[in-house]
Amino acid sequence: MVKIELKNYFKTIKGKTVLKDITVNFESGKIYKLNGPNGCGKTMLLRAITGLIYPTKGKLKVNDTIVSFGKDYPVKLGVLIETPIFWKEYTGFDVLKYLASIRNEITEEQIKKNMDRVGLDWSDKRAIGKYSLGMRQKLGIAQAIMEEPDVLILDEPVNALDSKSIKKLIHIIEEEKERGAVIIITNHNSGEFEIPYDEVIEIEEGEIVYDK
Repeated sequence: MVKIELKNYFKTIKGKTVLKDITVNFESGKIYKLNGPNGCGKTMLLRAITGLIYPTKGKLKVNDTIVSFGKDYPVKLGVLIETPIFWKEYTGFDVLKYLASIRNEITEEQIKKNMDRVGLDWSDKRAIGKYSLGMRQKLGIAQAIMEEPDVLILDEPVNALDSKSIKKLIHIIEEEKERGAVIIITNHNSGEFEIPYDEVIEIEEGEIVYDK
């Protein structure tokens, strides 16, 4: 069971407060949607949740650990924030194999399985530089899910995906929820990407204005 808590969290960058008094909780086995207009602070909040930035005031607590500079994040993260960037001269499989070697927790078969899940051919010898935008997005999703993270962060995950790929993504998200992950998603596509969110969190100008 994972519980993430941001309490009275403020973040100021170059004199501008980009997150204002954020107090919110997330827990295992639930899907959360962060909702709000462009520039409202959604991506910055994702960075706060994952410990990519640290609070100017307030705290981020994951289970019993306060996340701060110099400390490892206490649970496994799977993250897709903004447009994924990979080494263009390598194949998708080779890039995931290299990333997996950092923690050395999964096998090549698991990498292949997760490429299959998103609809990528793991045996494709094309360099990533020749991938379409949709293929790069799928590779970013595969990277986020391949190590069975405790916390899965997906920032606009349907970008450049076709209808078939969106259906695959919905199925993946449902499987990850069943597995017990905390799942946090931002998404502007309200058409085909229909997921039964457990909670919707509305953000405006760096503040939470609605949490249900």
